Amino acid sequence: MINVIYFAWVRERIGLPRERIETNAATVLDLIDELSAREARYAAAFADRASLRVALDQKLSSFDAPLIDVQEVAFFPPMTGG
Repeated sequence: MINVIYFAWVRERIGLPRERIETNAATVLDLIDELSAREARYAAAFADRASLRVALDQKLSSFDAPLIDVQEVAFFPPMTGG
């Protein structure tokens, strides 16, 4: 089981701040594909992957990062300064 957390517009599109899921995904990209196939709201949230960032166990990661021993996956838009 993995805790998946959604921030900002990702959370708004999916309609949940977090969920605990069971997955066989090997990488973050596999997880995104799995989630996108669930429902239209997930597909909409993950449609523009260039505008999405991911952190694994609170460390910024890439979409090809493995999910072995990962407890938490967080999806969020890129951070901007100001």
